Amino acid sequence: MGTALTTPDQAAGTTGTTTAVRLSGVHKTFGRPGSGTHVLDDITLDVPAGQFLCLLGASGCGKSTLLNLVAGLDQPTAGTIEVPAGRPALMFQEHALFPWLTAGKNIELALRLNGTPRAERQERAEELLELVRLGGSYRKRVHELSGGMRQRVAMARALAQGSKVLLMDEPFAALDAITRDLLHEEIVRIWQERQLTVLFVTHNVREAVRLAQQVVLLSSRPGRIARQWQIDLPQPRRIESASVADLSVEITEHLRGEIRRHGQH
Repeated sequence: MGTALTTPDQAAGTTGTTTAVRLSGVHKTFGRPGSGTHVLDDITLDVPAGQFLCLLGASGCGKSTLLNLVAGLDQPTAGTIEVPAGRPALMFQEHALFPWLTAGKNIELALRLNGTPRAERQERAEELLELVRLGGSYRKRVHELSGGMRQRVAMARALAQGSKVLLMDEPFAALDAITRDLLHEEIVRIWQERQLTVLFVTHNVREAVRLAQQVVLLSSRPGRIARQWQIDLPQPRRIESASVADLSVEITEHLRGEIRRHGQH
């Protein structure tokens, strides 16, 4: 079948591997205690180093909130988050490039913040553009780049931070299907070449199955870990392949169940 369903307790007890991200009893509430919005409830999860993990769930279930907590952009109301692999790099759905800078200078800005000496920045930026298949684009302005090219630059800028943990918040959601398919290939290649740990937020089930070694389904608000799938289908995968489609159907049924459950309360 290429997959194994695990319970949250089973996954939390995984041993024998180096952990890149560890969440223990994480809760998040916005607003005043007792009257605020409870977004995340008792999230416990270990992400092994080198794993590609997709967080899946309905809109508003807390996926992006969880990613922001791991990134250190916010603090949990309760529980702990550890990132032994070091400070993560974060890539958003919007490219957030500075339009007055060239592609290369956008990347150099991240290199400067990472402490790369000035004399080395252009060479490193050009190397990163080559890595994301944008060689020769160093001097291109943002308005000269397509949507897919902008996301490649944003990916290169995230990689410029030198982190072994890459957090991606629906980075391809706004792209057309063909461009998204090409970028799926690129992120899998880069993940494997750089031996990164990737936490990838999506609401697209097929995207999750196409990319991930593990898929974590969050329940509707408050977000809890409802199901987890360990996926051992070989890479590269095709989004239209039968194995991806079959597993997507299974996961979609669980996702629909979570949405129905939420609608009944």
